[in-house]
Amino acid sequence: MVSPSPRDGNSLAGPLSQIFSVDPTTAWRRCPHCGLTGTLAQLRVYGPEPGITGRCPGCEALALRLVEHPEHLWIQMGAGQGAFRFPRP
Repeated sequence: MVSPSPRDGNSLAGPLSQIFSVDPTTAWRRCPHCGLTGTLAQLRVYGPEPGITGRCPGCEALALRLVEHPEHLWIQMGAGQGAFRFPRP
């Protein structure tokens, strides 16, 4: 069986609009380090400079980093090296 050709990231717009249209503080996560589960609202948040950092309340592992610039908003999920850049209106 031949697998379908990959699509570009624009195909994520529909599914992600369902996620970002709700209150993000109600989103659940599981810490890959200690296994603690909980909502985004339960993270320990530090900042605002140089950015906002959310850490696991169980082990302090990095869960989320948010950096605001005049033209962009950067979001890093977890301790990975990549980040997403969203244009600001």
